[in-house]
Amino acid sequence: MNLTVAMTGASGAIFGRRLLAVLESDERVERVHFLPSENSLRVMAEELNLAGRNQLLERLLGHAPRKTTQHVDSDIGASIASGSYPSSGMIVLPCSMGTLAAIANGMANSLIARAADVTLKERRPLLLCVRETPLNRIHLRNMQLAAEAGAVIFPLIPAFYHRLTSLEEVAHQYVCRVLGHLGLPQADAFVWSEEE
Repeated sequence: MNLTVAMTGASGAIFGRRLLAVLESDERVERVHFLPSENSLRVMAEELNLAGRNQLLERLLGHAPRKTTQHVDSDIGASIASGSYPSSGMIVLPCSMGTLAAIANGMANSLIARAADVTLKERRPLLLCVRETPLNRIHLRNMQLAAEAGAVIFPLIPAFYHRLTSLEEVAHQYVCRVLGHLGLPQADAFVWSEEE
């Protein structure tokens, strides 16, 4: 499986970091293209105490990446900007309302928006893990537009019924839900049973 992961300027960098870590360790995943937006760098500095773009992947993962390649959001000539490049889908986690608007309205004005546009036109899975509250009518309209174009709106709303005890566990179980939706179920994902 060959996936694209974007992190944008919405709160929730811990979820994006966890997604990258799980994909790095999943043997079914061959390649990951990582797209941090300029605004995501500010959020990562605030939420994860990771400042700057240099060696960002190594600092997010805690080790050198084996299968993940980082791209610059302004590089619209990157391989993932082309529909001919083989891809299994794209996840935007977290997805800001600005990125949602660009994707929903076909702006393709950055590598993130262009890669998402290509994902939609090629009818590949696109999961937009939107993060904002409260939502105004523009946000709701853009979610509807994106969903009508084929995207899955996957709000960054973690579940709490499994009684998790740390933010890392909350992030991990949310990521398990996202990857399960893409056909990559994780062995340690919480699954509701009759006994619960």
